[in-house]
Amino acid sequence: MARRNSGSREDMPKAKLTMANLRETLLIFSYVRPYLGKFITGLVFITLSSLTTMSFPYLLKQLIDTANGAKSPFGTSGAIVGWMFAILTVQMLFSFMRIYLFTSVGENAVADMRRDIYRKMITMPMDFFAQRRVGELSSRISADLSQIQEAVTSLLAEVLRGILTLIIGIGLILYISPLLTGVMLSVIPVIIIIAIVFGKFIRRFSRQTQDQLADSNTIVQETLQGISNVKSFTNEWFEINRYTRSLQQVVKMAIKSGQYRGMFVSFLLFSLFGTIVLVVWYGIGHLNFGDLTAFVVYTAFVGGSMAGFADLYGQLQKTLGATQRVRELLKDIPEQVSEQDEPVQPEHVLHGQVTLQNVAFSYPTRSELPVLRDVSVTVMPGEQVAIVGPSGAGKSTIAALLLRFYEPGSGQLLYDGKPATTIPLTQLRKQIALVPQDVLLFGGTIRENILYGKPDASQEEIEQAARQAHAHEFIVNFPEGYETVVGERGVKLSGGQRQRIAIARAILKNPVILILDEATSSLDAASESLVQEALDNLMKNRTSFIIAHRLSTIRSADKIVVLEKGVVKELGTHQELLNLPDGLYRELNRLQLEITGVE
Repeated sequence: MARRNSGSREDMPKAKLTMANLRETLLIFSYVRPYLGKFITGLVFITLSSLTTMSFPYLLKQLIDTANGAKSPFGTSGAIVGWMFAILTVQMLFSFMRIYLFTSVGENAVADMRRDIYRKMITMPMDFFAQRRVGELSSRISADLSQIQEAVTSLLAEVLRGILTLIIGIGLILYISPLLTGVMLSVIPVIIIIAIVFGKFIRRFSRQTQDQLADSNTIVQETLQGISNVKSFTNEWFEINRYTRSLQQVVKMAIKSGQYRGMFVSFLLFSLFGTIVLVVWYGIGHLNFGDLTAFVVYTAFVGGSMAGFADLYGQLQKTLGATQRVRELLKDIPEQVSEQDEPVQPEHVLHGQVTLQNVAFSYPTRSELPVLRDVSVTVMPGEQVAIVGPSGAGKSTIAALLLRFYEPGSGQLLYDGKPATTIPLTQLRKQIALVPQDVLLFGGTIRENILYGKPDASQEEIEQAARQAHAHEFIVNFPEGYETVVGERGVKLSGGQRQRIAIARAILKNPVILILDEATSSLDAASESLVQEALDNLMKNRTSFIIAHRLSTIRSADKIVVLEKGVVKELGTHQELLNLPDGLYRELNRLQLEITGVE
């Protein structure tokens, strides 16, 4: 359900302002700490900026008084103008330094946080990804961290500047006229309360508009993703009408929202200028013109600060919510994998013997449904073992257990007679290669995708692996050769080409144990023939697990494991299993032969 754009911060969930939630913000300051010098200097410049800003109305008062014949400690009117331009120049410097320092601190701190969250994400176990959507995780790194970045670079500065302006402004207007200050303070809080209540109503209406716009975007996304269905059913007219109706709702709600915003802005302008008129009217006869001008300007500063706190409060709530979600992610326990490229240590070198000993397993999200039940299989080094069975029998689950994406619920997984848990995850996975049915290629070049199997390989090694995978021939026919960009997820290549690049990647890795998860099931006959030859090259002298639906591809396997409902139903060679009367493998083979005959 794609109701909202995960990258938008317009309507991010907010957290209540409690002490527990405020403590969560300590996460932000732990990342600011390495840049504490710049951060403190930025705070100093905020203070100086506020002081120079608040001094300007006072100098304006002195200028007006001087024009009316009064004496000023700053000298003549020309001297006061000089002081004002000097303060404006200093103010420019202070503002520049404040923005520069806080931007520097914010960018660096959030870059460190992004790096740590990304590192945490990719080291999490597979169960973590099974329970979360990619859009949600992407939002943690994009929208949530952008909100935190905004807090570091501007929110903290605005809060501090607002507090300083409020304190200094109220102090100065009290100094100028306590009586007039009482009049002003009695009116502004009422205006602010009304503005906050009205503002909440407008924000709620704005969220509804955003939701409706998100629905419109969802229609576009769904239509473009399923464009072949749209055209094959000639339903272009239907989709155009559906999108038009949704857009009309957006326009209707946006216009209504604009009407409320117009009323809100009009109210604020009326209230602000009405207050100033009231203050000026009341101040005539009580203050001279210079004091009255300074009082009005300071009143505008104080009122602006008070009104700004409503928006700052909302931004703070969003930041607390973002910090909570990021902190929850950082609290999760990752896999014990190495974050450095390391060679396989001699004590962890595998020879290829694999034993599943009374293994039972259920996925954590469906613990009540056992996928494997008491599975026991021993595979000797260099053997080719096929795993077959109906859909849902647990074939791909065995592949996931071999890579230790998950741990068995009971029983043991042994490599060379040693429990898998005694071998560090990185050391184990460096010696296993997986060639899946749906190959995912990264959006770079063919060379970069093959190189993923061994990042430090030479061009000669890359080409040798490609030749063994029967990929070199089609690669060199591209104008850019190995530098051909494959596109997102490899969309610019055919299924067979993607499979052969995946095989070249596995050959370059030179694994001890190989897992082929239905690597040829989605290919046409011509592509399957080439890919099968490449797989035969890859499987030589390696312990290989072949998960297959097409039984014709596994007849030469040393051992065939037949699974049914998570149990090893039959075990033997192709011929031995065919000789079993009423055997499941024999029945599966007969059905496939009949289907092939029909074709």
